[in-house]
Amino acid sequence: MTPLILWFRRDLRLDDNPMLAAAAATGRPLIAVFIADGSVTDIGAAARWRYGEAVEAFTRRLAERGGHLVLRRGPALAVLRALVAQTGADAVWWGRLYDPQARNRDTAIKTALGADGIEVRSFHGHCLVEPWQVETGAGGAFKVYSPFWRAVSARGVEPPLATPERLTFHAGQPRSESLAGWRLGAAMNRGAPVLAPHAQVGEDAALARLDRFLAGPIDRYRTDRDFPARNAASGLSENLTYGEIGPRRIWHAARAIEAAQPGHGGVEHFRKELVWRDFAQHLAYHSPRILTEAWRPEWAAFPWRGDGDVAETWRRARTGEPMVDAGLRQMYVTGVMHNRSRMIVASYLTKHLLTHWKIGLDWFADCLTDWDPASNAMGWQWVAGCGPDAAPYFRIFNPATQAEKFDETGAYRTMFIAEGQADPPAEAQAYFDAVPRAWCLSPDAAYPAPLIDRKAGRERALAALKTMKNRIAP
Repeated sequence: MTPLILWFRRDLRLDDNPMLAAAAATGRPLIAVFIADGSVTDIGAAARWRYGEAVEAFTRRLAERGGHLVLRRGPALAVLRALVAQTGADAVWWGRLYDPQARNRDTAIKTALGADGIEVRSFHGHCLVEPWQVETGAGGAFKVYSPFWRAVSARGVEPPLATPERLTFHAGQPRSESLAGWRLGAAMNRGAPVLAPHAQVGEDAALARLDRFLAGPIDRYRTDRDFPARNAASGLSENLTYGEIGPRRIWHAARAIEAAQPGHGGVEHFRKELVWRDFAQHLAYHSPRILTEAWRPEWAAFPWRGDGDVAETWRRARTGEPMVDAGLRQMYVTGVMHNRSRMIVASYLTKHLLTHWKIGLDWFADCLTDWDPASNAMGWQWVAGCGPDAAPYFRIFNPATQAEKFDETGAYRTMFIAEGQADPPAEAQAYFDAVPRAWCLSPDAAYPAPLIDRKAGRERALAALKTMKNRIAP
């Protein structure tokens, strides 16, 4: 039988991998490949480093099953054509992605390989449901989350697939490049050793993380998930990003708890977050402009400020607002940021500082290890007020009030703000070990004064909203 090429992208797992399950069922010899094209080499520094860690872990995972992951760098179509020529493979399969860059690339590759006489198939697996599988009553795409959640819940989620019992790999495996030679973590400079202890890499780690979450924290997820210091979140966004665990596996594991404990409030709230992730993919598929421009066209008239000293001060987590700076430093030290902190940090940039949401979006893309283009764009536009299902613009998070409510003991701020502490915790000091030396930051320096008075910042933001409305008034 001719070999079958499996192109792994953001599906670096054996469990609940529809592409792999279908391939195993054919009995054909498999060639597993990972391609470092622009979708890998051109992403942010932290995400690129973490992608490399995921590939390394998946390489070991395949080796345990007697397999080999072929690594190639370059334009995906050229790489795949070369592999077809070298191996005699007559089919190329991959798992679907829904952002416009991936879709445009995949469509072009499918057309070109099809013209070459190569069978091309793509598979579900990145989301709970495909973006086209749920529609409004009128037959269109959803623009509001709540009815989308109800539609997904009513439709249901297919059960996950088990890891294939038998995988047959092609005997004449093609040459593979060196992962170390790709230097995917080079842009991290001295930040990689700081991030590394916080990453839980690979399929085994992801499944263990799910088990730990379901064994305890999910019981208080509903009440504690908004409190950054309480460790009530699952942390699985990191693993979902690279496909080290499938969303259907998570969904049904949570539903099993719900079935055993009817009325368990934490499970439903957790499942809603999984559907929120799907909603981002749904929007990226149906409204691809959300990744690059305001989803609400009228927001092109908003008087956003561009990049500059104010934005740079925010990036360096020196705004003088401890709750804002703590969130930004958590991201720089750990590669992730608590969801409540993301909202506070984004609101402060876009509203108190009137800085364009795309500047924040780009910074998150550079610093997050759980970066996803659709989720990142939807989150920033939701807070800024220009996205679908957006928080009203006049909803401006007061960082001090948010701190009083969601960090009442100051534990979160203490964990990540070193200035003013005689003996700051390791996480707070690690920020200064990770940042570029050119920033000239020191934990012994005085903590800065606020960039802007909170009340004045709020009033300025509301005045800017009024300016926009006047510009678009008929």
